Amino acid sequence: MRARFNKTAKEDIESYDKYIKDKETLNSILKEKLKQGKKLFIEIGMGKGEFISNMSYQDRDNIYIGIELSIPVLALAIKKIKRFEIEKNINLDNLYLMSFDAINIADIFDGYKVDKIFLNFSDPWPKKRHAKRRLTHENFLKEYKKILNKEASVELKTDNRGLFEYSLVSIQNFGFKFLEVYLDLHKSDIPNVMTEYEKKFSKSGPIYKLVFSQ
Repeated sequence: MRARFNKTAKEDIESYDKYIKDKETLNSILKEKLKQGKKLFIEIGMGKGEFISNMSYQDRDNIYIGIELSIPVLALAIKKIKRFEIEKNINLDNLYLMSFDAINIADIFDGYKVDKIFLNFSDPWPKKRHAKRRLTHENFLKEYKKILNKEASVELKTDNRGLFEYSLVSIQNFGFKFLEVYLDLHKSDIPNVMTEYEKKFSKSGPIYKLVFSQ
């Protein structure tokens, strides 16, 4: 996801009180929060933050961390989250944001276990030579496995048929097991918190969903 150039993006992010700048800060937060019995959910590639804002709003008892590599996009997400909090008259004190390459996720979350990972409309990286950048490539799956709780799961949603088919093969070959597979999510009756992208483009074709675990 791209965003317009924002010369104050870095400042906007670093001044945000729920932005976690490094693993040491993450450790201090999780060490306190998780001892209260809370669960930990993360979204990799959170984009403008609509999905994780709604998830954390609907589930105030647990901790949500949104990860977005793009600094301009993350700065835009912060503005939207602030507006969301004003509209709902609430402080989402269970929602935190981070920015790093997801290939480093096991190092960043070292010592902590995650209850669910969300992969919503990730970049499909359609060219074969870019396969290793796909968030369901085995290199990423290896890192997820290191931080997933025994009963944890990963949820993927995409409108890209190529990424969906690639993910089916990659996940199966890696040894994860499928819990749910949807070829047209919006024709099912399961609960579904939509992303901003999903709301905009779902009329163009089916939304695919995979849920898998160890």
